[in-house]
Amino acid sequence: MKILLMILTFLNIIYFSSYGQEMENVFSVNWRIDNNSSIAGFKTNVLGNPEVVYTKEHDNVVRFNGINDGLIVESNPLKGAENFTIEIIFKPDTSYPGNIEQRFLHIQDSSNSSRRVLIELRMTENHKWYLDTFIKAETEELTLVSPNKLHSADDWSHAALVYSNGVMTHYVNGEKEISGGINYLPISNAFTSIGTRMDKRSWFKGAVALVKITHEALTPSEFYKFYKIN
Repeated sequence: MKILLMILTFLNIIYFSSYGQEMENVFSVNWRIDNNSSIAGFKTNVLGNPEVVYTKEHDNVVRFNGINDGLIVESNPLKGAENFTIEIIFKPDTSYPGNIEQRFLHIQDSSNSSRRVLIELRMTENHKWYLDTFIKAETEELTLVSPNKLHSADDWSHAALVYSNGVMTHYVNGEKEISGGINYLPISNAFTSIGTRMDKRSWFKGAVALVKITHEALTPSEFYKFYKIN
């Protein structure tokens, strides 16, 4: 029995050492947006009354009313990142009322507001939307937007913002849409807002199921598997 315990202990040491090494190589967080009180163990400040609803596609998700609902998560998953990939799975709602500009993911340095990252959308009159992503790095800023790349609302979608070595690119459902050059500056101290801008405007109407942030530039084949939603 004693020998068996020694073997099990040795195997556990190997397992946890390997796991720790893997996590040190590439930092990644996978946030399930399935409640209001905390996200991945981090406290949230609740704005309005976001509703937790069950969906057949992804179990519990949080739905925002487009008027005053939002979550501010007391965590900065971009801390220390020089290159990164931000992914979000969301479902826009076209029922009235709804804003044309809807900013649903915002990370901003609390000590320097000129360093921030946003993912948002623009809603059109015919119930279509197009993605809008933004990075501000003090004296530089870049908006990526393709009004001709329209997507159906009221469906689950996957958006990704990738930054690598001076190039910013965004994707919808794994398809590259647009890229441009900017020198990103790290965001050290920040919270993360979901469903609204950090300054409580441009409210998102719809549901959010997941946010994933990786400290590496991923390719579409490495994105979160969208079939888990669809």
